[in-house]
Amino acid sequence: MTKIVGVRFRPVGKLYYFSPKNLDLQEGEGVIVETARGVEFGRVVLSPREIEDEMVTQPLKPVLRKATNQDYLQAERQESRKESAMIEAKKRIEKHKLDMKLIDCEFTFDNSKVLFYYTSDHRVDFRELVKDLAGHFRVRIELRQIRSREATKMLGGLAPCGRPCCCASHLDDFTRVSIKMAKTQCLSLNPTKISGLCGRLMCCLAYENDHYAETAKKMPIVGASVETPDGRGVVVSNNLLRQITRVKFQKKDESWEFKEYPADQIKASKTLADKIAADGGKDDDVEE
Repeated sequence: MTKIVGVRFRPVGKLYYFSPKNLDLQEGEGVIVETARGVEFGRVVLSPREIEDEMVTQPLKPVLRKATNQDYLQAERQESRKESAMIEAKKRIEKHKLDMKLIDCEFTFDNSKVLFYYTSDHRVDFRELVKDLAGHFRVRIELRQIRSREATKMLGGLAPCGRPCCCASHLDDFTRVSIKMAKTQCLSLNPTKISGLCGRLMCCLAYENDHYAETAKKMPIVGASVETPDGRGVVVSNNLLRQITRVKFQKKDESWEFKEYPADQIKASKTLADKIAADGGKDDDVEE
């Protein structure tokens, strides 16, 4: 077992493990930690605890100390500088006529570097821009290209469901999402219906996919001829949440009669899961 403390550097950012040493740390406290890019200010989101060794990448970097009042003030000053830094950077991007969209910026805790995050559909030659920004800020400049999911996570917004985007409100990391998940849940494959603000498949498709995948093994294929307690009929639709199948029967006068049955009362040669497996589903991999 390894003793760790969980720290985040952004409100809904990725969770990082550090060694708490002998510090008594509580959730919500600010801490100063050593990272790959230097000394940083973060907040404790998991109080010290022991976890399995295989869950940790060794060696763990240490928590240097609890944040002091001066550290909190420094973090606030850096946050307040972001807006003016973004304005200056956007002016210089327009000046150099670069095809890039500035998303966010970040000052390192020791003020030795400013990181600018941007998106672009093309490779951008920003060497002159970096020189211009370095001359203005008098520190090292790093421009980091990010993808659409990461940009949406930073910017936030309201998702098609009307709630704040999952990535910006509670997801600390992205998971794999695929078209196959939409097929399993019998959703429309219209891109506008299953895509988020980032233009990629919605993260929420993965939330209940395991349940839908199991249910699909019981449900018949729409349009298939199936055996029911009232004879043979044709499947009209499936309700995966209720696990109910709607079947139509042709009467002697050639009109149609519709009835609903629990999935376990239907006998079908092939299930919805069989059809999905035969169709396949290309994975829409999440950008890292």
